[in-house]
Amino acid sequence: MLRKILDSRGNFSFECEVAGDSFFGRCSAPSGASVGKFEAVAYPKSVDASIEFAKSRVVPKLAGMDVREQKRIDSLLRETDETDNFSNLGGNAAIAISLACAKASANLQGKQLYETLGKGRWFPLPLSKIIGGGKHAVNSCDIQEFLVFPSNAKKIYPALKANVSVHKKVKERLKQRGVTIGRDDESGWVVKLKTEEALEMLSQACEEADSETGLKIDIGLDMASSSLFEDEKYIYEVDGMRLNKGEQLELVLGLMDKFKLSYLEDPLQEEDFEGFAELTKKAKNCLICGDDLFVTNKSRLEEGVKKKACNSLIIKPNQIGTLTQLEDTIRYAKENNYTCIASHRSGETCDSSISHIAVAFDCKMLKTNVVGGERNTKFNEIIRIGERIGSWV
Repeated sequence: MLRKILDSRGNFSFECEVAGDSFFGRCSAPSGASVGKFEAVAYPKSVDASIEFAKSRVVPKLAGMDVREQKRIDSLLRETDETDNFSNLGGNAAIAISLACAKASANLQGKQLYETLGKGRWFPLPLSKIIGGGKHAVNSCDIQEFLVFPSNAKKIYPALKANVSVHKKVKERLKQRGVTIGRDDESGWVVKLKTEEALEMLSQACEEADSETGLKIDIGLDMASSSLFEDEKYIYEVDGMRLNKGEQLELVLGLMDKFKLSYLEDPLQEEDFEGFAELTKKAKNCLICGDDLFVTNKSRLEEGVKKKACNSLIIKPNQIGTLTQLEDTIRYAKENNYTCIASHRSGETCDSSISHIAVAFDCKMLKTNVVGGERNTKFNEIIRIGERIGSWV
């Protein structure tokens, strides 16, 4: 069964159900606002067109196949699409079908999805947005995401409480300043502040939450720098800056040092492998993470490994289109000591497949918010998985 459902932004998304006499699986795909140019095409024409393509070209071939043959199913999806980036079927349709089959397979075996995917036994730390800007909001900060995570958390409830505490404390500080605030697509606070102003406020909130929770709450940024990059310059409208590559590197290193940043995602534009390599070499005790740079694509990651660009990467299933390709990328990342961080998208559904992926493949963090129904759906599933495993609740 294929259908359209609404995502968190009120846009339509692709949902797939796979069912038989003794199994059932359902998956819906999220969509991004800040999209890397090298990722799979979400919907080449429209959600309706992807549904029609799947109904006419994919479903007849899948009918009667064993849902446990994941590699064969994913190979069929790629072969039927006939492109390397799902520009006929659509990456969102492909991943929804692929993961629906994986869930059906788990159901047939009497297992949860994470149990059939891997042997992960620990929970991913929550990496949550507190302040939002960039493409995720209007009248906001230049930088897309100001993030926090409790780096020394051993249990899920204190970890979630820490991030929630920071989120609430920043709200109170913004109210005290008397500024107009809102929430963006991912439930981050939207306010027009300069970068360092936002980081100062976030640092103060983290220090207060540190003392209350007993956890060490670290700060990170998703700079989404490709969104800032135009005519060979990084343009910061609110900060009033137009930076070349060297100046951008200086800015990033300066922020890292001043605010003790532990996580930097996409600090440079998505084609600058050399710049990422230079930054990775200079950055100490910081995860330099590629999202738009790698787009969960093994070939892109191979280039990064060759040039020593980054030490971590974002894992977004719909960027690549099939579970098999996702696994290949994660396996290669781990072989080369890259830290994997599973992530939501800005236009989310209540599907929790990413939670199972994060646990199964031992991702260090799960990037999604602790506020907003379609966001905390992911962490609520982490809690349920933890109850089954018995390690972190």
